[in-house]
Amino acid sequence: MAQHYHISSLLLLAFLNIFFIHGNISSATARHLLETPVPEIPKPELPKVPALPKFEIPTVPKPELPTIPKPEIPAVPKPELPTFPKPELPTLSKPKIPIMPKPEIPAMPKLEFPPLKKSEIPAVPKTEVPPSSEARIFNKGVQNQKN
Repeated sequence: MAQHYHISSLLLLAFLNIFFIHGNISSATARHLLETPVPEIPKPELPKVPALPKFEIPTVPKPELPTIPKPEIPAVPKPELPTFPKPELPTLSKPKIPIMPKPEIPAMPKLEFPPLKKSEIPAVPKTEVPPSSEARIFNKGVQNQKN
């Protein structure tokens, strides 16, 4: 059944088991275990192993590889390109362009404009609005706050 579980879950269960088993041992039991003498167990004598003969590796003669002759590649002659004579281009005469006379531009007389009069903005007289009763109350409140 264990093959169906992941190894991490099995390790967790093993850790928890060891933790709970360790928790059951009291300090008195642990001290008692430390104070009790442990009987010495005699060491068994090991049988002598006979010496084995040294194994020698036989030398194998190095095989000689047959020499393969290099294949001779026949020399391929370089192809000679035929030389063509350089073509001569016929010389062409320069085309003559007839000279055109420059047209004369008539001089334009400078136009003079009459000076413009500066327009004056009429001054608007300041009109006084008679204060209403609400404005008087508001103005008195503002004046009281300033004082």
